[in-house]
Amino acid sequence: MDPAPSTVIESTDSFTRAAGKQLITMALLAIGGLVLLMFLLSWASALSGGSSATLNAVDPETGTLTLVMAQEPPQLNSALATDTVSGQILGHVMEGLLHYNQHNELAPGVAERWEVRPDGATFWLRSDALWSDGKPVTADDFIFAWQTALDPMNASEYAFILYPIKNGEAINNGEMPTQSLGVSATDPHTLEIEIERPIAYFDKLVAFSTYGPIRRDFYQSRKGRYAADAQDMLYNGPFAITRWVHGAHLRMEKNPYYWNRDRIKLNVIDIPYVTADTTAMLNLFKDGKIVIAGLDAETLENALEQRWHINRFIDGSIFFLEFNHRPERVTRNHHLRKALQLVSDPAELVYKVIKLPGNMPGVSLFPVWLKGTKALFRQEYPPPELRIDIDAAKKHLELARRELGLEKIPPLVMLIGDTPTSKKQAEYFQTLYKKKMG
Repeated sequence: MDPAPSTVIESTDSFTRAAGKQLITMALLAIGGLVLLMFLLSWASALSGGSSATLNAVDPETGTLTLVMAQEPPQLNSALATDTVSGQILGHVMEGLLHYNQHNELAPGVAERWEVRPDGATFWLRSDALWSDGKPVTADDFIFAWQTALDPMNASEYAFILYPIKNGEAINNGEMPTQSLGVSATDPHTLEIEIERPIAYFDKLVAFSTYGPIRRDFYQSRKGRYAADAQDMLYNGPFAITRWVHGAHLRMEKNPYYWNRDRIKLNVIDIPYVTADTTAMLNLFKDGKIVIAGLDAETLENALEQRWHINRFIDGSIFFLEFNHRPERVTRNHHLRKALQLVSDPAELVYKVIKLPGNMPGVSLFPVWLKGTKALFRQEYPPPELRIDIDAAKKHLELARRELGLEKIPPLVMLIGDTPTSKKQAEYFQTLYKKKMG
């Protein structure tokens, strides 16, 4: 997830200004580890019909960009959010201490300057950083947000990303009170942080959405409904949500209180469509209704038939199955998980099921381009050799059955995303485990 709203803002800046000339529609097509960047330079020749509706997705007169969401944002409380859809919205309406700019470089956010040391860090907050009600963003807003994320009562799945802060892990484990977190405000605009142990990339962590601010008084005034609706949030980013019809429509308008508002050229990001159907997305794109659409193998073929020019690059996303380790679940058993692993073939999944160029079989949690100290990380720390072994899988399955004290392994339930690609992958695993292991 890109925590920096400026990535979108900067690209749409030049894009919107050119919309009245040649550059009419842009599509960012993303699926799995693949991102396809598409530019249509002449709508009259590239799109059938040549209707003026093509301009609907980009309105240079009002500075409006129209998008589609795959689903309703599940969680816009930055202390609890974990999904990509919510992260994309939060990236536009909230800003942390730092963010990544359009060049993928760390840049000032609420903090105008900072210093990271082996034992801690200091962030000096800008005085013109304001909430959408005009009140200043202060150091306490970050302290409260981090304490909220670490509070075990809130069960934040991303609390671990705050563990580098002194006592963060102990607080999340219920061993210490939230007030013992190693952060303090020497004044409203100076944030002091104690670090549990030296960490070279701490400044990069604070650009992540879990490190974003939440104002204490407003949060408490919502009485458990913080971020449930547009009026239940305060915004300190480039945009603010002005309309949110759940499951149907979300609209973001330029935040007049944002400290860097003069650099934001868009006035409105409108999302009047919510669908995970990639065919529907592509049709909306064809009709000029949206500027962004997701592709799967079938719609990619359609896009290629349109002879749209496509540039590809890998974004480093990693997808993996996560098992429930709770004591009452059979998947807590190591041998059962090992059996499932030994029959799973990432190459078959990628090349025969997903069938979308750019995806690669997952052999490591670390992307291929990640650098180590002297070479690529995977060269310095090679991942274990991938081995498919049906006989060994059956032995592990039998060991699991005995350890669990069962006559046979009961049906397993897989939770999946609501997209055609997710469903296709789930059906693959369902067939694989039934065929290979009964």
